[in-house]
Amino acid sequence: MPSPVRVRLAPSPTGPIHAGTLHTGLFNWLYARSLGGTFVLRLEDTDQERSRPEWEEVIYQEMRWLGLDWDEGPDIGGNYGPYRQMERLDTYRDSARRLLEAGHAYYCYCTPEELEAERQEAQKKGVVYQYSRKCRNLTAEDRRRREDEGRKPVIRFRVPDGEKVVFDDLIRGLIETPTDSIGDFIIVRSNGIPIYNFAVVIDDVTMKITHVIRGEGHISNTPQQLLIYQALGLEPPRLGHIGHILGKDRAKLSKRNGDAYVGDYRERGYLPEALLNFMALLGWTPEDGQEFLTKEEMIRQFKLDRVTRAPSVFDPDKLDWMNGNYIRNLSLDELARRSLPFLQKQGLMTDALQPADWDRMVKIMATVQERIRTLAEVPGMTEFFFRDELTIDPDAAKLLTEQSRAWLGQVRDRLAVVEVFDAVQTEAACRAFVEENGLKAKAVFQPIRVAVTGRTVSPPLFESMALLGREKTLRRLDSVR
Repeated sequence: MPSPVRVRLAPSPTGPIHAGTLHTGLFNWLYARSLGGTFVLRLEDTDQERSRPEWEEVIYQEMRWLGLDWDEGPDIGGNYGPYRQMERLDTYRDSARRLLEAGHAYYCYCTPEELEAERQEAQKKGVVYQYSRKCRNLTAEDRRRREDEGRKPVIRFRVPDGEKVVFDDLIRGLIETPTDSIGDFIIVRSNGIPIYNFAVVIDDVTMKITHVIRGEGHISNTPQQLLIYQALGLEPPRLGHIGHILGKDRAKLSKRNGDAYVGDYRERGYLPEALLNFMALLGWTPEDGQEFLTKEEMIRQFKLDRVTRAPSVFDPDKLDWMNGNYIRNLSLDELARRSLPFLQKQGLMTDALQPADWDRMVKIMATVQERIRTLAEVPGMTEFFFRDELTIDPDAAKLLTEQSRAWLGQVRDRLAVVEVFDAVQTEAACRAFVEENGLKAKAVFQPIRVAVTGRTVSPPLFESMALLGREKTLRRLDSVR
């Protein structure tokens, strides 16, 4: 028997989806999956100027990339659709009409200029602005006169005086707000499009959402939503507000310090399983304190009472560390497969791969697997394997002195005659030269590295030379003599 738990994620298709948004989605998804419930995806597309179908596709793409599947949504349907707000306008109109008829809402004809004048007056007095309510008790004649002037009304909610809105937050406990601090708020714009606080209530009720897990930034608008539930005689879902995610500098999360678009993380070479694991630990701790968790382990261990109300820190360094660990646990074949798009983007590999190309690529991955933190580092670290012409870094070129060039010529002659051009014999030949001439290994090996790879930092030198092969290695040594 399926669990009655129904949760949702409701992003706006107005641009790429942020990691912060999907962090909230992840907690809802884990809660649903841990209890055998239903995870709903719906789209808040009432911002018609900015909402675009292509951004919907991005939302689907990024969620699938992270492995967050949904049970109902705009693309797959369900029993409680439509799942786009602009396809639900009739539902909002019906609920607004009920509130108007019951006296819980009223038409407001105030112009933007009149409202701005009220705000300016409140500012002068040093008080928090609340709408003056001057349209609250208009007669039918008052309304007709304003409509004859061409004014198009919004619909405002009639907030009761002298009461308290109280709810038991799943994460924070009892929270109460006096209604006198709220003010009559707009629920429907003059063009008939609902405001968020109204639409979200109607959506959650008609979609039978049982639990809403969201960021603490929504605590301030929760009283307005609960008043609407009460006025419509509806039972609200259980509400839980998780703590903010802060940047490493303890400032509000921004693109600079962590809240990048999910697609940015993919393009920067993070593994979806690593990013998912990292995000799960922002505000939640598994009972056993384990840091590396599969999706199945997250689902099995997830409980709301382990979710914190305190802020969490999005530490990019920890994400890099975690991603590096995930990379090191990939098979070489899998690492090659995931690295291939990054190499192709830089023109280092083509789609027409022969078996020998793939075998060589897998061997190249073995030289960098322990050294990279993201897949995007692979092209820069391995480029010298794929290019016929080598570009030497200007700073690295400073090691190619007259003396080191002379050494390279002698090393080149020794490498030309090793019986098997593999890592063992190339290293033995180079070390023999160093010892016979009473030199320091670094003084010789670094110029070799620069000549062969074009840089001072590279994968292991002798494994790299073996993969380059005798001919290409000797040619590069010849080019700097």
